[in-house]
Amino acid sequence: MNKSLIKKDGLIIAGPCSAESEEQLVTTAKSLAKTGMVDVLRAGIWKPRTNPGGFEGVGLKGLSWFSTAKKETGLAVGTEVATSRHVEDVLHYELDLMWVGARTSVNPFSVQNIADALKGTDSTVLIKNPINPDIKLWIGAVERILNAGITKIGLIHRGFSSYNNKEYRNAPIWQIPIEMRRIFPDLPMICDPSHIAGKRETLLRVSQKSLDLHYNGLIIESHYNPEEALTDKEQQVSPEQLAILLNQLVWKKESSNLPEYQKKIEILREQINQYDDDLIHLLHSRMLVAENIGQLKKANNVTVLQSNRWNEILHKMISTTRNTNLSEDFIKSFMEILHIESIRIQNDLSNSHKMNGLLNFSENV
Repeated sequence: MNKSLIKKDGLIIAGPCSAESEEQLVTTAKSLAKTGMVDVLRAGIWKPRTNPGGFEGVGLKGLSWFSTAKKETGLAVGTEVATSRHVEDVLHYELDLMWVGARTSVNPFSVQNIADALKGTDSTVLIKNPINPDIKLWIGAVERILNAGITKIGLIHRGFSSYNNKEYRNAPIWQIPIEMRRIFPDLPMICDPSHIAGKRETLLRVSQKSLDLHYNGLIIESHYNPEEALTDKEQQVSPEQLAILLNQLVWKKESSNLPEYQKKIEILREQINQYDDDLIHLLHSRMLVAENIGQLKKANNVTVLQSNRWNEILHKMISTTRNTNLSEDFIKSFMEILHIESIRIQNDLSNSHKMNGLLNFSENV
């Protein structure tokens, strides 16, 4: 696969969660190709399952099925790799792309093992976010693959594991991929709504959300008979259902060259800039007050954390929010960040005499 394909806006990667048989893979590939909307056929060959005993993939023999599917449909093909041996096998069968899965990208040793196997190749590699919401691990995985000399790299956002999350299979936590795009602006970002949603009923909403954030493409699980799939059948759609979903999506452009748009957007952005400046000055003033409170607490030997006061502030701000279009979750998150910073400032003041004492002790030793 050449670099222009993963750079293409509107890239669609689709196929079954797992390659179960040659007939299943080829039949699905033909139906996907018939839609005229799919660029790459995907399927898992090696399937790391959370619990043992489930279907863990057909292994090496499945790679030859990709060759058949590609020959009969013209689709590019790709699969997930988790070890250096997987990489070697994928290269031997000349698949067009491979991706590092979430259970692998979370482990620097595993990523380095894959990076070493990729050295000297012209591979196209997609890197899924780690299963944990840790952006440093994702950055590290990208850097390891880059350091191996691989230049055709893309990112896949598949959501993050979170405790007691009922809305999604994997919480999207959109701010993490947004930050990744800031750090790596030249790398395409592809959304995996199948693993975020966990059920086909939510695929459209998650997919559209990613397009609204200007993702470059989608990777969606599609099986010619989803109800009979051996893995993750709840989140897979048939090729016909996939076509309906894709036709409902609105692909938006990053900007507009229309003079009227440019004029209005510049005015609105200037307003945002002014409010941001005002906000910084207000936050600075607020933290100065927090520092004065810390000095007062220190002088009177009062604890930094005042739970009743914090609950009072939070309740008041949430009540105020009901008269605005701000979400309660946003206000809670914002106030928690302010509270943490206030606690840090007051803790530093409270402990400053202890640090001075330690310094004096060191000087006297």
